[in-house]
Amino acid sequence: MAAALTAVALRAVIPWRRNRPCMASLGLQTRWVASSSSPETGDAEIRLTDSCIQRLLEITEGSEFLRLQVEGGGCSGFQYKFSLDTVINPDDRVFEQGGARVVVDSDSLAFVKGAQVDFSQELIRSSFQVLNNPQAQQGCSCGSSFSVKL
Repeated sequence: MAAALTAVALRAVIPWRRNRPCMASLGLQTRWVASSSSPETGDAEIRLTDSCIQRLLEITEGSEFLRLQVEGGGCSGFQYKFSLDTVINPDDRVFEQGGARVVVDSDSLAFVKGAQVDFSQELIRSSFQVLNNPQAQQGCSCGSSFSVKL
């Protein structure tokens, strides 16, 4: 588990390209696609920023995608967890934009529906982040944990 986590952390930090052109340079439009076994749509969307799409296209290979989960913990009660995965479970929702995929399980989706996933590069860290989460009341200063609106 630690080795897999280290590999994911390295992929998120080390900037490299896999001979994939940047979407902006191709003039491609972003298309939103969601698949699910349930009929809900609209406010249950997860949107991806252009920087998130670009980074996912750089670091994923083949059937890999970014998995977003919400777990109990962190300084505000809940925390976001990102990992690269290849297995889609029956209760997963798949959100695809511009060829990049983010998968969220149905339990976690209740905590992030309507949110936006971004990739941020700063001097001290580079990471995927959840922005504009309508289900979050407040978050901690690092952006990794949040409390839920009641």
